[in-house]
Order: sequence, then structure tokens, then C-alpha cells
Amino acid sequence: MNQTTTAATSPITGLKRLLNGPWTPAAIMVLAFVAASMAFFAINGREPVGLFFEMVRGGFGDGYSFSETLVKTSPILLTALAIALPARLGLISVGAEGQLYLGALFGTGTVLLAFDQPGWLLMPLMLAGAMVGGAVWGIVPALLKTRLGVNETISTLLLNYVGILMVSFVVHGPWKNPNSLGWPSTVEFPEGAILPTFFDTRVHMGLVFGIVAAMILHVLVTRSRWGLGLQVSRSNPRVGATAGISYEKNVLLVMAIGGLLAGLAGIAEASVIQNRLQDGLATGYGLTGFLVAWLSGQHFLRIIPLSILMGGLMASADSLQLYAQLPKASADILQAVLFIIVLAVGGLWRRRTMA
Repeated sequence: MNQTTTAATSPITGLKRLLNGPWTPAAIMVLAFVAASMAFFAINGREPVGLFFEMVRGGFGDGYSFSETLVKTSPILLTALAIALPARLGLISVGAEGQLYLGALFGTGTVLLAFDQPGWLLMPLMLAGAMVGGAVWGIVPALLKTRLGVNETISTLLLNYVGILMVSFVVHGPWKNPNSLGWPSTVEFPEGAILPTFFDTRVHMGLVFGIVAAMILHVLVTRSRWGLGLQVSRSNPRVGATAGISYEKNVLLVMAIGGLLAGLAGIAEASVIQNRLQDGLATGYGLTGFLVAWLSGQHFLRIIPLSILMGGLMASADSLQLYAQLPKASADILQAVLFIIVLAVGGLWRRRTMA
């Protein structure tokens, strides 16, 4: 009797364990996204299954497609890290887009000031300028929060627009290349200010910066005393203060480091992809990084593969445009759908586990 009961219940027990596993929410999100994508294609009068696989091939189908996916991965990865680190302290920052633009602005300004310097000097100056610009744009909302109690989500969101408009101002005005025939951009960067690329592709050092930063942050947050302090400050700042952990200093530090990383993404785009600073440098990467950061649960190592997947989604927009005559904005729509799915499944799963 007991053996029969055990045999009958073991498949049910195994199914329950599978449904309650740590990867179950992610699997549900993936399946929901695939179904929603196919529904989107069908609504647009396209054959959904074939077009979905065409989209996958557009991001990962061959060496060139994968290299373009990695090109788009670089800014997504760096901006996702810029969002995930403050989130470890309980801060909801959406300011990576503005920090990216300020990094490009400060880095370009450094290039223009030191234009004739040799590459061994110009390159580190450019990167330092970009990191300072991004960090400044992270520190501003941090100061507003710690000194005046301004919500960081609102301030970072508004500063995005300020950063984008500042870049627009300089490329239309004082930094505009007089020989650009009306196109708003600076002069082309000299050879010494172009970040190295790999294997005759556009994949550049920005990707290396992002991967290394993700690994370092993972170790710092999970293995160091500082990382433990972030957890304590997030859960109870007063308890942290009694242990000598300053919540205000940590807010400034995580926002500055996050801005620094986003600033590197900005100057990498200007240096390698555009070879100059121009209007509309990288619109949307900051919000895509926000999506990746929350998809990963602010886990720095998970951000790397998720950034590659999101980069593939963005790279596949060209395939959608070429093979299905769908506008490039289709990729933005699919990203929005993915974000809604993540929020919905995450919320329902938390409610289920709390019930």
C-alpha cells in the first residue's frame, strides 16, 4: 500500500518541485515572450513561426550577426550595471541614459581639448573624462536625495532629458563641425581616440570593460565588507549607522560608480560606432539597460548573458525590417512587451509565494 502510494505521488511531487524551482519564473517569461512575439507578427499579417526564427537568425545566425549583437550588448551591459549597483542599496535609478550622454559629452570635450596629443595620452584622458562626466551625472541625484530628500527615480528620469539636450546643444552650436554640411556633429575623432576593436568587426573594448566590471562588482558586493554594508544599509539604515556604515556615503558611492560605467558606454559609442559626437547618440540604451538590470534581479553575472540576449533582440530589428518590411520600431515594441511580461510574471510569482 505504501509502495503504491509512493509510486503514485512521486510524479506529482516531482512536478511540484519543478514548478517551484528557481528557474520557473524565467521559463514562464520566455514562453510568454515567444507567444507574444508570434501574436505580434500574426497581427501584422506575417507568418509568425518563420518570422520568429528569422528574428533569432538576425541576432545569432552567423558571425556577422553575432558581432553586431555584441556591439549592441556593450552599452546595454554597462548601463544595466549602472542601474543594478544602486539597486543593491534599494535605489531605483533610471538615469543611465543621461549618464551615458554625459560620459560622451565630457569624453568628447577632453578629445577636443587634447586633439593633437599622442594616442597613449589621449586615450586615457578621453576615458577619464567620460568616467568623470557619467559620475557627475550620478552624484547630482545622489546629492538631491541625501541633502534634500528628492526621490532618485524622478530626478534621474528628468536628468536624462537634460543630458540629451546638452549634447544636442553642443553639436548644433559651439562644437559643430563647420565642414559637416549642416549635419549636427563634432569633427571626427583622431585615430588615437578610437577604442580598439576585435577581429575586423565593430566589437570594441567597451564590451571588455562591461564584462570585467560585472565580475569585479559581483566579487565586491558578495564577498567584501562593503557589499555586506550595502545589504545592511538597504534593510535598515539606522542599524547600519550604529555599525559605522554611512547610508549617505554609500548612496553617493554607488550612484557615482554607476554613472561612471554608463559614461564609459557613452564614449565607446561616440568613439567606435560614430567616430564623433552627434545628436541621437544612443537613444534607448539606458532604458534597455534598466530592463536587463531588473530581469537579472540585480545579479551582476546574470546581467552578462541577458545583455547579449537583449543585444540580439535589438540587432534582429534589421532582419525584421529587411525580410518582413516591419519598421525598426518593432524591436522597441517587443522590448516593451518583454518588460510588461517581466513585471506581470514577477508580481504574480511574488504574490503566489507569499500566499
